[in-house]
Amino acid sequence: MMLGLSTSIYAQQQVIHLWPGAVPGETAAKQAASVTADGSNNVKRLTDVTDPVIEVFPAPAKNNTGAGVIVCPGGGYSILAINLEGYEIATWLNKLGYTVFVLQYRVPKKEAGALQDAQRAIRMVRSRAAEWKLQPEKIGLMGFSAGASLTARAATQYNVNTYTAIDKADSLSARPAFGILVYPAYLDKGENRKLTPELQVDKNTPPMFLFATADDSYGNSALVMAGALRDARVPVELHFYAKGGHGYGLRAGNPAADVWPGLLENWLKGAVK
Repeated sequence: MMLGLSTSIYAQQQVIHLWPGAVPGETAAKQAASVTADGSNNVKRLTDVTDPVIEVFPAPAKNNTGAGVIVCPGGGYSILAINLEGYEIATWLNKLGYTVFVLQYRVPKKEAGALQDAQRAIRMVRSRAAEWKLQPEKIGLMGFSAGASLTARAATQYNVNTYTAIDKADSLSARPAFGILVYPAYLDKGENRKLTPELQVDKNTPPMFLFATADDSYGNSALVMAGALRDARVPVELHFYAKGGHGYGLRAGNPAADVWPGLLENWLKGAVK
């Protein structure tokens, strides 16, 4: 759908640093994320994130739905595929009327810090929703691969206090209004490939949309998560296609990338009212 988008067309407005002071649990000095030397497949990969930020992509005024989506790129919790699963997704969602916040969460291998970043991002966006003409109760979370793992963790652990409050934003709920998991990974680390134990799904877990394929080595993650949501009577929509693999984003030439955006667009119309 959107292969080879130039960064010049990304309608990014501002960069918001999540932690004005010390970053909780972070020992490295704050600095801008590093771009790795690997630019294969036209993917910009970030690493060494020690100063987490959200990059804001406002919806056009003419079709602003009043809903916001915080997007978590994937990369195995080692890197962030920032254009493939961040900026390109933001451009597409903007066209549908959603304001997007691309999250640069901590990597590499800082899963606990990443959850702190996700919780803080939700609260900050909610606290400043009026700036982007958003409704605070319509802030959702979307992720790809490891970013989908982070989305699932944030959606099921929103009542866990992972850091000490630093301002008024932290008095707000960290529960996303909805969760979107596209080719999720790491959700089946339980015994016999069952649901990862930290994912405590219950009736208060937000509604979710899941998309994965049978030829994805991580495909079981979507199946076990969807099953847990169904068992808890949480509204869930699962699409499981035959082919597509992993890591395709929105890019043309992949059978899965050709179908999931339309399915998600329809789902959002019902989920975000």
